[in-house]
Amino acid sequence: MNNKTEKKEDQNQDQQQNSSALVQKIQQLGQSNIPQAPDSNIHVLSIIGQVEGHIQLPPQNKTTKYEHLLPQLIAIEQNPKIEGLIILLNTVGGDVEAGLALSEMISSISKPTVSIVLGGGHSIGVPIAVATNYSYIVPTATMTIHPVRLTGLVIGVPQTFEYLDKMQDRVINFVVNHSNIKEEKFKDLMFAKGNLTRDIGTNVIGTDAVEYGLIDGVGGVKEAMQKINELINDNKTVENQVIQ
Repeated sequence: MNNKTEKKEDQNQDQQQNSSALVQKIQQLGQSNIPQAPDSNIHVLSIIGQVEGHIQLPPQNKTTKYEHLLPQLIAIEQNPKIEGLIILLNTVGGDVEAGLALSEMISSISKPTVSIVLGGGHSIGVPIAVATNYSYIVPTATMTIHPVRLTGLVIGVPQTFEYLDKMQDRVINFVVNHSNIKEEKFKDLMFAKGNLTRDIGTNVIGTDAVEYGLIDGVGGVKEAMQKINELINDNKTVENQVIQ
């Protein structure tokens, strides 16, 4: 009798767990069944919403916390099963230093990396997008290039202006060194007047970003998967040649 009772209790627990998992899927994704990706050698990392850095943003803001991504990038570098990384970007920008930290981390990964700009890769999202070995942008996506600023604050101290100016130089140098855009052209886009209503900067659309040399190609998931597999194969070829 005890065995039967225990089996029934176990079955009830399993049913409760399955039903709760089902409810969570419906709440989070709006559907009960979701496609399961097979074990893959490619890791996908998404940077969505605002890049949250040293200041915690309100709960209603859609954010990506950079302190969550840094250990993930270390884990990707250490995991021998992961041979390539795809970055999905749809961000309005955010903390400049946090964004630069992510950009430097991504660019220093030894494994092949590819980025896709979806919707928007604005502000500090620009250096993150170009930090990979190859970058794509979908035709309808945009990238806003503008000077570094302190939102809502008036710069009243010369030292503060100098600090922002040096930070801006770091952003410019990183983008120029990790893309095919010329420094003069990038600065022209950054300080352009009239492109953004009542503001300084430029809103660059998909194909224009490629023409300027900011992004490597126009494409989406298919192109990114083809490119990452190509880079992985090239990486393996080089490693085999070194061993021989």
